[in-house]
Amino acid sequence: MAETTSRVLALLNLLQTHRQWPGPQLADRLGVTERTLRRDIERLRELGYRIEAERGAAGGYRLEAGSQLPPLLLTDDEAVTMAIGLRVAASQGIVDGEQTTLSALAKFEQVLPPALRERVNAIAGLARPQTPRSAAPVSPDMLGQLALACRDGERIRFHYVAAGGEETDRVVEPHSLVAAERSWFLVCWDLRRADWRTFRVDRMSRFFGTRLRFEARELPGEDAAEFVSAAVASLRRRHSAEVVMKLPLDRMVDYFGPWSNGATRVDDETTSWPIGGDSFEIMLMALLWIPAEVEYELRGPLEFLAFAREATGRMNRSVNPIG
Repeated sequence: MAETTSRVLALLNLLQTHRQWPGPQLADRLGVTERTLRRDIERLRELGYRIEAERGAAGGYRLEAGSQLPPLLLTDDEAVTMAIGLRVAASQGIVDGEQTTLSALAKFEQVLPPALRERVNAIAGLARPQTPRSAAPVSPDMLGQLALACRDGERIRFHYVAAGGEETDRVVEPHSLVAAERSWFLVCWDLRRADWRTFRVDRMSRFFGTRLRFEARELPGEDAAEFVSAAVASLRRRHSAEVVMKLPLDRMVDYFGPWSNGATRVDDETTSWPIGGDSFEIMLMALLWIPAEVEYELRGPLEFLAFAREATGRMNRSVNPIG
């Protein structure tokens, strides 16, 4: 009995880590036959877990929210309190802990019955944690749904309002959520733009899960946090200019990683790279990262080009001959 109980708990944990499992793959992970798997699925159903089974090549087992809360050793009031706590913690962007919080929130939202979800939404709408005035308000329910989509590799649709007021409808493959600059950002692959993008969650609405799965893509840069930092930095531009370098776009992207954001192909051997910043000095610093063997041309406003000439001339005069 102890072995059976442990196996059923392991099955439940696997069902919570992915939206849908093919039967043979699930049986293989547990080291049992498909017949034993079906019996264990029935045991979970008897305990109150709603597990749907779909036949066919694209079928499998899927854990759904049921009419009652499955046994978690929690009362309804305790479940509501925990859900609200997770939502508040996620919206606050706990340092070094937001992904753990979102992972827990995703699991909890998946099995929360509709009646309890309504209570959570009602109470969470009134419970406003103290946050700095500059912090962007984020729907905890939206965070929960995005966390599920990121975890399960599910394509999503949503309506987005950009900082300039432009409204668009997007179809994306979500990668991860990042808390930065007092806001939540969704890092994703934009299907229509065929490129990586970041979207502020507080500017998203009309969220819709498509239930279409996708193969995970490799994110440029070390991690999602670095990608968001680069994207946010690119928006802080009082001044802008262009660097046209003799370097193919694919090699340029490999070298600069997320800092290549906005670069475009001129021809097979040339790439245009936008630079910008709050000051001309900051813009010139970007040029130091161009590989020494790469030739480039600087284009931009006349005042910036004049500043660049004066600055390089001053540096040349400051370098004394060796010896």
